[in-house]
Amino acid sequence: MKTLLLASVSLFALGALAPAGAADLPLYKAPVAPVLAYDWTGVYAGINGGAGLAHACWSITDALGAVVDPAAGEGCHNASGGTIGGQIGYRWQKAHWVFGLEGQGNWADFKGSNVSVARPAFTNQTRIDGFGLFTGQLGYAVNSLLFYGKTGAAVARDKYDTFVPGVPATVFNSVNQTRWGYAVGFGIEYGFAENWSVGGEYDHVFLGHHSADFATVPGGLLARTDRIGQDIDIGVIRVNYRWGGPLVAKY
Repeated sequence: MKTLLLASVSLFALGALAPAGAADLPLYKAPVAPVLAYDWTGVYAGINGGAGLAHACWSITDALGAVVDPAAGEGCHNASGGTIGGQIGYRWQKAHWVFGLEGQGNWADFKGSNVSVARPAFTNQTRIDGFGLFTGQLGYAVNSLLFYGKTGAAVARDKYDTFVPGVPATVFNSVNQTRWGYAVGFGIEYGFAENWSVGGEYDHVFLGHHSADFATVPGGLLARTDRIGQDIDIGVIRVNYRWGGPLVAKY
């Protein structure tokens, strides 16, 4: 009887002590797995393609050596078409902020025309066969998604023609110009794989107003100077490859 009682008391004591002992043991905590974060820092290069539209307005300011004041408006037209090109740049990321510099060069096929308001027998035509952008960037990154704005210098190669519709191979006046201005734009870019990213971008190019002294036919007939105002809107899809490790471990 005493043996049974002693055994019962011992089991009760062990049951009471077991929870207390377990409570005193240190809890095991699993290590925190690192989170892989996208880093936009590095040199990158890529290709782009899309479309553009240049809005041009012509006004005659001089005809046959005589000043035209006020200027005689010849009307406006849109020169639109496709474009393809490439870009190269460098980005540096600090926390969520991304800073960058970029150069872009594009071939273009923008073309448009209108019948001259001041000279209805003639048609004026604008063509753009190339442009370049040299810009700085400021962006905000959410891991592999980058939102950015850009601004800087712009240049475009223009050709302006005046001709009589229906008269084969006859261009009465023609001017080639390289026009400088400035550009502003914004874009979204997504890092979809190791060092690769894809995105969309819109840019507006301000080329201002410039005078164009048109060549003349023999004898000086139809010589004139036009003041031409022009802007360009461009939308492209871009694919870039960046050199350097795109992923960093953060705890």
